[in-house]
Amino acid sequence: MKCPKCSAEARDIARFCPRCHATLRYECPSCKHEQRHGGQCDKCGVDFLKYISAVVAVKKSETDAARERLEQRSTLMKNVLFAPFTMGLPLIRSLLLGSSKNRR
Repeated sequence: MKCPKCSAEARDIARFCPRCHATLRYECPSCKHEQRHGGQCDKCGVDFLKYISAVVAVKKSETDAARERLEQRSTLMKNVLFAPFTMGLPLIRSLLLGSSKNRR
């Protein structure tokens, strides 16, 4: 087959052009179907860009939630450690406000 970018000869089983390294075979991220063009899967109809964008958005929200939990824990530990110096007021405030935030 010929590369659509540089017209170099490439074997039919090649994933990339040996000369310009352009992608010759695309794999659907959903059903793993291989095809010669990108954009939309011929087998399941999934749009590659939309699918990958949705996966990235889910991963980002999971990361943000984990970061928020870690920040809450570190704030709680800081308040516990400083309780003798602050008479425990920030600790009490964070526990009371934290429980009211969880109820909403």
